[in-house]
Amino acid sequence: MDWDDRLDDWDATLELSAQLDGSEWVTLDVAARQTGASRAALRSWYRNGEIPSRLTEGPHGPTRLVPLAVVAARAEASPRLRYSAQRRIDAEAQLELLRHRVDQLEARLAALER
Repeated sequence: MDWDDRLDDWDATLELSAQLDGSEWVTLDVAARQTGASRAALRSWYRNGEIPSRLTEGPHGPTRLVPLAVVAARAEASPRLRYSAQRRIDAEAQLELLRHRVDQLEARLAALER
């Protein structure tokens, strides 16, 4: 791997980090309620690296947080949830998903303009 490849990887990592920091981080309960995905599915997704997560101190010990926009996008792509009655994503999760997508498009546009 040469220097330019490393810089490109670093830029991509910074862009992803900026996008995730702009997303609302919520507990697994909130993410499950707002996206229709089960808590078990959320655990599976973050353990498999399909969605990011982080631990933070909560009132009863460590609490797992996930970015709502990323969870909503993953739930939208889930074949199990696609035709399910639970598939109803609430308005807040839809808004967060749209904000996340706009941020992604703005980052891509900025990269293209460079």
